[in-house]
Amino acid sequence: MIWSGLELNDYKHFNITSRNLYQCKACNHQASVTAGTIMDRTRTPLKKWFLAIYLVAEDKRGISALTLQKRIGVAYFTAWTMLQKIRYAMGEEESNFLLGGIVETDEAFFGAPTKEDEGGKRGRGTEKTPVMVSVSLTDDGKPKYAKMQVVGIIDGDTIISYAKANIHKDSQIRTDGLASYKPLTKAGFNLTQIKYNPKNQPEHLHWTHIIISNAKAFIEGTLHGLDSVHLQRYLNEFCYRFNRRWLENNLFIQLLSSSLAFGKIRNYELIG
Repeated sequence: MIWSGLELNDYKHFNITSRNLYQCKACNHQASVTAGTIMDRTRTPLKKWFLAIYLVAEDKRGISALTLQKRIGVAYFTAWTMLQKIRYAMGEEESNFLLGGIVETDEAFFGAPTKEDEGGKRGRGTEKTPVMVSVSLTDDGKPKYAKMQVVGIIDGDTIISYAKANIHKDSQIRTDGLASYKPLTKAGFNLTQIKYNPKNQPEHLHWTHIIISNAKAFIEGTLHGLDSVHLQRYLNEFCYRFNRRWLENNLFIQLLSSSLAFGKIRNYELIG
């Protein structure tokens, strides 16, 4: 294990109050064993952190803060912040790769119905939170990986920024006929647009629509809805699980590694 350029063996171990620290023999720098992880400065025992990560990894439906509170014996806010930090680590891990090959891309709208929605107004005209959604496909049309990102508005500039951050330039992007996607061509992406018609083109954007439907079921079923402030982290969890669906037996180790690999995030940053 390398830590700040030195081997862990180069540190001498001693206790300060109730925490274990390592001190560098060369520079006397002190660091906690949780420094640089999502558990930085935690007051929650590490055994409970590891159990929480295990429970998140093992429950395919996702786990709510209330359930985690009861399972590991902590206060509700502690359980909530632990879950949010784990989801933060998931999102950081997901940001390390781009979708490639054939990539279906569409937009979705998440949130509880507004009065306008109940009156018949749907989709792009609602006050729900807009989300960009992409799914890469295998050569035989099966889903490989998914990306979902909360955006402020669906327009050309937003779509270009999203594509540059999430989709490889050599990919073939397939979308519907929305005019806001057209600037992708000028931005150097290979774009195929087909006006969505479920009767005449039932397979067009098929997997993207399934992913959107499953993500909404995950949020509504397990988490019973949420506001837009925290939506991105829940989408991170959904995509993290989907993209590792063939690694179920190793998901705990994968998630533990992600939780240790990415930097600290403070509680105030989670509240939004």
